[in-house]
Amino acid sequence: MSENNKNDSIIERFVSPLPQSEDKKEEQSLPVSLANRPKSFGDFPGQHSLKKLLHVYVEAAKQRKEPLDHTVFHGPPGLGKTTLAQIVAKEMDVDVVATSAPAIEKPGDLVGLLTNIQRNSVLFLDEIHRLPIQTEEILYSAMEDNFVDLIIGQGVGSRSMKMPIEPFTLIGATTKLSKLSAPLLNRFGIQLRFDFYDPESLSKIILRDAKNLNFFIDEAAAQVLAGRSRGTPRIAKRLLRRARDFAEFEKKSSIDKDFINHVLNHLSIDLHGLDSMDRKILDTVHRVYDGGPVGIEALAATLGESRNTLEDVYEPFLVHKQLLTRTPRGRALSAAGLAIAKDV
Repeated sequence: MSENNKNDSIIERFVSPLPQSEDKKEEQSLPVSLANRPKSFGDFPGQHSLKKLLHVYVEAAKQRKEPLDHTVFHGPPGLGKTTLAQIVAKEMDVDVVATSAPAIEKPGDLVGLLTNIQRNSVLFLDEIHRLPIQTEEILYSAMEDNFVDLIIGQGVGSRSMKMPIEPFTLIGATTKLSKLSAPLLNRFGIQLRFDFYDPESLSKIILRDAKNLNFFIDEAAAQVLAGRSRGTPRIAKRLLRRARDFAEFEKKSSIDKDFINHVLNHLSIDLHGLDSMDRKILDTVHRVYDGGPVGIEALAATLGESRNTLEDVYEPFLVHKQLLTRTPRGRALSAAGLAIAKDV
């Protein structure tokens, strides 16, 4: 299988936590008055411990009339890192400039952002682990001393000039904290990890989004959907839109518990939130490798996927649910994982 085909298979999964074009399109199509993103810490369900800490840091910075310390959000994709960064800016009552590391193609692009940023504003940089090292180095002096080095001229006549910039807060978001260099990571005074959501918080998100999308889902159905959304708001929102499609196709004006189960069964998403690929992984470890342990390279070859795809896309939820374990000798099924594999 080609790398492009592998990527296509990831994108098409209903339970992939990676962003899809439809996710962004749906959000942008909502009226401004029904904006899908919460506006304050109180409107943001889930991540309770993280929010408490962040609320303290924000209020303390406001009392000192200083920018918030540079902050890095890390954790699995689809958990609301971008949304919370925007909330921080609103709570601080400052502007936010948002971009992503892949969009910064050369050091000059970052210099342009930094030299134009307003005092105490938030610069949100998504996928910060993908910054090229030459660009990353510009951040060091900007974060610590509020200046950037500009190179004037070319060749032997070139010289370096320090340009002051306004104090600001850099909020970086990453799904791969280990990919950040030590010099950059050490400059973040606040480092906060996002975890998967509890069903109660996801249910609140589902009910809010159903209202934004102008159709009704009852609380029992929202709880079922929350329990099968893998603790990830992005997945819950996507499955909610698919449920709306089924409801409109079958001329139903609302969604109840029986109907949401009907929809999820059609999408091959079981009671654990696992889809066919998840069950294939568990079945392969059970049937081909006698429950493990099996090396990640061997497992990837058997499944026809890349090692990175397994580690970054499929494994995190299986490990989180304690269905698959990582051992020094490779991957192995837990007792719960073995019970599911036997039913495949």
